[in-house]
Amino acid sequence: MNLDDDYANAAYIPNAESFLEYWDEAARNYREAEYTLGRAQLNQPYGVHPDQAFDLFYPSGKPEGLVVFVHGGYWLRFGRRDFSHLAQGATLRDWAVAIPSYPLAPAASIPEITQSIVAAITAAAGRISGPICLVGHSAGGHLVARMGQKDVVFPSVVRDRIRKIIPISPVADLLPLLQTEMNATLKLTATSAKAESPASQPKPDKIDVHVWVGAEERPAFLAQAQLLADRWQASLTIEIAKHHFNVIAGLEDPKSELMAVLLEG
Repeated sequence: MNLDDDYANAAYIPNAESFLEYWDEAARNYREAEYTLGRAQLNQPYGVHPDQAFDLFYPSGKPEGLVVFVHGGYWLRFGRRDFSHLAQGATLRDWAVAIPSYPLAPAASIPEITQSIVAAITAAAGRISGPICLVGHSAGGHLVARMGQKDVVFPSVVRDRIRKIIPISPVADLLPLLQTEMNATLKLTATSAKAESPASQPKPDKIDVHVWVGAEERPAFLAQAQLLADRWQASLTIEIAKHHFNVIAGLEDPKSELMAVLLEG
């Protein structure tokens, strides 16, 4: 069975290209404005690979803690500069925000990408004190969900600070991707797909998890979100009138329900 259509998003979103254009413009404008104001540290390395770098955005006052946003793109595309604007909601609530890039497939395997995110969070945590909240979208949702699991090793001083994980539209079970054409690039096997599937692993210990998904997403993504929430007995929000591309819009708005769930409690 071929599942390419099940995991195709853009084909089912009206004017999908306009969202990509908006991300590019909004991210560039926000990043340049914050850098001019002295509230952005850009291109901060956390490893030797050119894509192992993060941008760090500061609030106007002392940060209450650190939010890390991990982008999606099926581990194949995008980078930190595509999503700078998503730092706005948290910085306006006095949190610092790190947005990392990471090496993409096929140059990096998904297990290697997972380790890159560990390194990125650890490096950013060294810059900002206080609690850490992780949020990621799609493949980034998979990656932040992996951060709470026992086989993913952080320094204890970092692990103990992670308070909240919100996987947005996550790929929680990677086994279906074996039946997609993209796996020719991802090179997942049944063994690696299961090992990297958050839904196949125990729920994070002492970390609050809240799964988020759009009500108008593809059935596969609704099922993935429900699976992770069920397996981990985690809270689940199915946001009305949201699809795979606009479900992250709440991260721009400090007054959104998504921001309240991420930073409060």
